[in-house]
Amino acid sequence: MIGCPENALYANIIIDISHEKVDRPFQYLVPQELRDKVSVGSCVEVPFGKGNTLRKGFVIELTDKAEYDRDRIKAIAAIALDINPAQEMSIRLAAWIRQHYGSTMIAALKTVLPANKKQKALQYKYISLKMPVREATEYYYECIRKKYYARERLLKELLEDPEERIQYEIVTGKLNVASQTIKAMSDKGIINIETESVYRNPVSIKKDEDSDKKLSIEQQAIVDTVISDYDEGKRDVYLIHGITGSGKTEVYISIIKEIIKKKKQAIVLIPEIALTYQTLKRFYRHFGDRVSVMNSTLSVSEKYDQMQRAKNGEIDVIIGPRSALFTPFPNIGVIIMDEEHETSYKSETMPKYHAREVAIALAKMVPEGASVVLGSATPSLESYYKAQTGEYQLFKLNRRLTGGTLPNVEVVDLRDELKSGNRSIFSRSLQEKIEDRLQKHEQIMLFINRRGLAGFVSCRSCGYVFKCPHCDVPLSEHRGGKLVCHYCGYEQSVTKICPKCGSKYVSAFRAGTEQIENEVYKLFPQAKVLRMDADTTKTKHSYEEILSAFANMQADVLVGTQMIVKGHDFPNVTLVGILAADMSLYASDYRAGERTFQLLTQAAGRAGRGEKEGSVIIQTYQPEHYSIQTAAKQDYIAFYNEEIAYRKLLMYPPMAHMMAIQIWARSEDNGIAFANYLRALIERMKVKDAVVIGPAAAAISRIKDEYRMAIYIKMKDYEGLIGIREKIDLWLEKMTNDGRMTGLTVQFDFDPVNGF
Repeated sequence: MIGCPENALYANIIIDISHEKVDRPFQYLVPQELRDKVSVGSCVEVPFGKGNTLRKGFVIELTDKAEYDRDRIKAIAAIALDINPAQEMSIRLAAWIRQHYGSTMIAALKTVLPANKKQKALQYKYISLKMPVREATEYYYECIRKKYYARERLLKELLEDPEERIQYEIVTGKLNVASQTIKAMSDKGIINIETESVYRNPVSIKKDEDSDKKLSIEQQAIVDTVISDYDEGKRDVYLIHGITGSGKTEVYISIIKEIIKKKKQAIVLIPEIALTYQTLKRFYRHFGDRVSVMNSTLSVSEKYDQMQRAKNGEIDVIIGPRSALFTPFPNIGVIIMDEEHETSYKSETMPKYHAREVAIALAKMVPEGASVVLGSATPSLESYYKAQTGEYQLFKLNRRLTGGTLPNVEVVDLRDELKSGNRSIFSRSLQEKIEDRLQKHEQIMLFINRRGLAGFVSCRSCGYVFKCPHCDVPLSEHRGGKLVCHYCGYEQSVTKICPKCGSKYVSAFRAGTEQIENEVYKLFPQAKVLRMDADTTKTKHSYEEILSAFANMQADVLVGTQMIVKGHDFPNVTLVGILAADMSLYASDYRAGERTFQLLTQAAGRAGRGEKEGSVIIQTYQPEHYSIQTAAKQDYIAFYNEEIAYRKLLMYPPMAHMMAIQIWARSEDNGIAFANYLRALIERMKVKDAVVIGPAAAAISRIKDEYRMAIYIKMKDYEGLIGIREKIDLWLEKMTNDGRMTGLTVQFDFDPVNGF
């Protein structure tokens, strides 16, 4: 213990990183001689515990405030020399996330640090012959004479090939030899029992010998540019704008091959778990068991083993959704982000980070730097804007690898269908084309972005909608006569009488995947149908099973939600039907037009990916909307020009940045009073060029009896928003210490991609 000077600098340090211990930092004095060497992320040695044993720790914060009696604070002993670069990078990345997205350092650390709780190793036992063959043969005949049948069976098997080992489970199972007998034979020196620890490998794909596809001139140019830049020490962000089926994945694979030759590793981010199997299969053909996967379907033990394999340099490529970004690779060379426009790359829990921005930050923290490659047929406006302004390098792939063309797209006005008396889910044109494809034994995909058997249940007489008493959302009808809330799980029985007007005209708006599936069977009883949505993909391997069955021609029609239209490649699909195409336009979200364009373009891109010509039917009540018109023409540039003008006019990202201050309150009155007080506080800051909107009730104003409201601040300067957030944080900390935050919760969301 030493006394601390008045102008002392303190470091809050996490000791021995693991999830169990990332809940309490310890404070140490930074000695004067180490002030220029210690920064957030530094690995240091500190005296710990009563015996002052030197332990390694990581600095997560530097401050001039002592949290304890200054005379009791110990000093950092030294900068650690044998540091783990991956862990040090993780700490620095957590600090960056905390700064840019607003959260506690502990929450940021738990996001970036992999599951470090040590898991019991998976072990295999083997039995082999220890005794010389001649002696073992003599003992074998002795067993026959003495009727030691179990020993006789085991020795007979071992003597057939004395050099081979037999799995322990086969001996106890198929040979029916008891473990006591095996131990007795081992104790006598007749056999060896060997135990081997192995990593759990979630990849169960057989390696195929797949000859490299020759890249097109355009594809090769992208690879050459990225690699030559890398060789010259230039680490850039690249955006590949490639139409559906243009071969972006082949470009990724070629880049990774070159990066691996340089003894570096690659992270491949994909937006949905549903894509993992298909993507992994393609990568596995090229990289074998040097590639692995990380996603939420893995067990804790499987995740732990993949992290260990990455740390030990036993894999070169990791594939998965945004959490795969935090794989502890020591030498990252490239981070690839496929379908970069997807909203699932944005975390909806604190810290609310965006994987694209974190990937770019991480690439800069890698000791030798890493390149970042973004790819999409429908890039986010943020990325395309940065490519237009020169912040990213832009590449275009404008033709399909198969030599085929983009599908023919027909937009059907559902208002005209109703006028003509067609009340079916399917327009007349779509029905005719489904019949045609079934006769030709070609496959069909039917897409709708709705879930469940039905949407809301309402009274057709007075308009009353059945809502959850705890959440401000309509209840949905499910099988078994139940109305269910998809937010809190509340259930009630279906009633046939309207509680408001007494009418008997109560029914559901049926526009779910189950209803579509039933309608297909009704109109086309000969069709074999698979359904893929949140309800049919709950089990661990359900994604792979459904996709494999469809790929193997075990079904004619695949009905599903958004997960069926993202990245899948089925050469025999020649018809895609998009039902209720404009449904996403009804969302109270400034990104509704962009979302609709992306969904429709991605869905249309599933048709005609093989040699056969493809067709797409878009069914809509708003055929004149620019999102639908440009999607039908697959004209991204026309859509971008229209949408960016709208964003500029209203100061929405990417033309400005936006921070959502999200407020939860147990009492509605307290929540409103708090939100108004917070608005007044922001106005008193008098930040130049800040536009403040609200407070207003959230799109879903109540969930689980908590009232939700939001304040939005728009500014061109991102750092300005961070400054506002930091001031609010200090104010909230004071209110919490004074006990005035009871029943209130505040979170920050920068450039939100989902409505609140």
